[in-house]
Amino acid sequence: MVDQELAKRDKRFHESPLKKLLNGTLVLFLKGISKLPFLVIYGISDVFYFLLKNVVKYRKKVILENLTYAFPEKSEEEKTQILNKFYRHFCDFALETVKLYSMSDSEMKKRLSVKGLELTEKYTREGKSIILLGFHYNNWEWCSSIQSRWNYKLLMIVNPLRGNYAMDRFVAHSREKWGGESVPVHKSARVAIDAVRKKDPIALWLAADQTPAANSPFWTMFLNREAPFFSGPEKIAAKTNQPVFFLHLKKLRRGHYEAGLSLLFEEPCKVESKDILLTYIRRMEEIIGETPEYYLWSHRRWKHKRPEGIELTL
Repeated sequence: MVDQELAKRDKRFHESPLKKLLNGTLVLFLKGISKLPFLVIYGISDVFYFLLKNVVKYRKKVILENLTYAFPEKSEEEKTQILNKFYRHFCDFALETVKLYSMSDSEMKKRLSVKGLELTEKYTREGKSIILLGFHYNNWEWCSSIQSRWNYKLLMIVNPLRGNYAMDRFVAHSREKWGGESVPVHKSARVAIDAVRKKDPIALWLAADQTPAANSPFWTMFLNREAPFFSGPEKIAAKTNQPVFFLHLKKLRRGHYEAGLSLLFEEPCKVESKDILLTYIRRMEEIIGETPEYYLWSHRRWKHKRPEGIELTL
């Protein structure tokens, strides 16, 4: 009831009666899909892959353009191979994300192993929060389950889905069922600072490769193209001096992943703030270069042009 009342007051969720009915019906359908065994889930994914590749050709032009800039040394055949592998993984990822809604903790632990949590133990004992920088690579949604095997309170920085309350709640349930909490992006800095003040250890998890507005003050080269980045992570790290970790996800085989945490900066206040984001970005580029099919190439990441007056950070 409380959620419904909040939705009525929140302009992001204003929907016409028809749209609300359609959105609700879709979510009921997805909940049913989530209860299917993985064998069936991947059978559906195979059908979607065929349609996406041969019929819909989903954002093919955008994907190939992004690949051409990122890998100018690759032939057309090589880029087409990456495109097809991306379609295959993207379909698996979409169905795995739906499946997340109904997955049990024991099932998740069989399919997602986690390394590096021990690196954060000393900070937990000191009552110190950390910043966890991830990106849209492999199945990042499954990483919300890390909360069930961690002492930190995982706060996931999100952008709520506009105009679709039912889907927003569906996604939120999948992420928060493990004990973590979704935090709107505009509240991230305040939450991090409050944690320092209260000495209430949290892990602030950001997928910091999202596209901000064109007037973002931080522009740099990313995969051979100028791109803006949210400057929030570096500002939060510099202000709170919270250790900054990088979250990397490997795909071991279909439906099985390994998440790994590595320390980027133990005391970020001792480095130039720009180096925090630059180090994170170069790490992303390294990983994407090794297995590019797992990055979200269909995203219009480079849709903005750098405005006059904003310098490129290098």
